[in-house]
Amino acid sequence: FASCSADWTVKIWDHNYSEPMFTFDLGNSVGDVVWSPYSATVFGAVTDDGQVHIFDLSQEKYEPLCQQSVVQKKKTKVNHLAFNQHYPIIAVGDDRGNCVTLKLSPNLRKCLKDKAYSKESEIAKMEKLLELVREPTSK
Repeated sequence: FASCSADWTVKIWDHNYSEPMFTFDLGNSVGDVVWSPYSATVFGAVTDDGQVHIFDLSQEKYEPLCQQSVVQKKKTKVNHLAFNQHYPIIAVGDDRGNCVTLKLSPNLRKCLKDKAYSKESEIAKMEKLLELVREPTSK
């Protein structure tokens, strides 16, 4: 699961461990983080400086693949993000009640067209990724 905080971080957790698997410092207070319905390794976050950050942990484990400013005024804070369940679109809401929609780039929506997509394959993809960062259990 993922969590976000006013301490500028997004953390990716494995419920079997007390420490996060990944921690991302986004440089500003994080208002929301949400997993993509298309891929177990894609998630997005929004920060108070009006930025949307999209990550794909299977492509890049340390930096967002995409970062986009979505507000016109500096005092406007984005505070909600949602992936559309059927189309490659995200909706971003701000503290003034505005909503902006953005189309995902082709590399972030390939799972929508992939016939081999299944819940089991996505779980396996995330498990493989987490195995790379988990500490080996001591016997």
